[in-house]
Amino acid sequence: MAAKASNLKRRGLMLVLSSPSGAGKSSISRSLITEEGDRIFLSISVTTRPRRPSEVEGIHYHFIDAARYGRMREGGDLLEWAEVHGNLYATPAAPVEEALDRGLDVVFDIDWQGASQLFAAKPDDVVRVFILPPSMAELKARLERRAEDKTEIIAGRLANARDEIEHWPEYDYIVVNEDLDRSLANVRSILVAERNRRDRQIGLADFVAKLKSEK
Repeated sequence: MAAKASNLKRRGLMLVLSSPSGAGKSSISRSLITEEGDRIFLSISVTTRPRRPSEVEGIHYHFIDAARYGRMREGGDLLEWAEVHGNLYATPAAPVEEALDRGLDVVFDIDWQGASQLFAAKPDDVVRVFILPPSMAELKARLERRAEDKTEIIAGRLANARDEIEHWPEYDYIVVNEDLDRSLANVRSILVAERNRRDRQIGLADFVAKLKSEK
C-alpha cells in the first residue's frame, strides 16, 4: 500500500496568545477557532467565581467550588492556576492532554504568568505568541472605543499594559497588531508552521519507512 501524507499522525500543540487588554488576543483567538473548525478549540478554565447570568457552564468556564479547586491543584490535575480579584482560575490538564494525543490543537487566551506555568509544565507542546499594540495611544483608543470601563479603570489597564509588555522576550513569536486581518494571517502562519515541525509529526518515521518500501 502506498504511503499517504493525509494519514500522517501528529501530536497537537498548545497555542498561547497573550497581550495587554485591548491589544487583540481575544479577537484573534475567536477568529482562528472559527476558521479552523474542529481542528482547534479554546481551552475552558475552571473558576471559583460565581456564574454570571449570561454565562454557560462548560462554554465560558467550568464553575466549581474552592474545595474542589484545592483537590484538583493538590492532585496535580491543573496545568496552570492564578488568583484574580479574589477568585481562583485554572486550566484542567486532562482535556488538554486528550486533545493533544488526538492531534488537535488548543488555544489559550491567558496572561504571561499563565503562559509561564504552561511552558514549565509542557515545554515541548507550547507555542507562545505575544500580541503587541502598534502604540500606547492606539491601545488607549481601543479601550475607550469599547465603552465598557470608566476612565480610572482604563488608566489602570494602561498601567498594567506597560508591565505586561515587559515580558515579550519570554515568547516565541511577536505580532504587532496594527490590522486585525493581517495579524490573524500572521498567527495562522505560525500555527501552520508549528504543525509541520518534525518532532510533532509522530507518524513520520512510519511514513518514511513505507515510502522507502514502495516499488
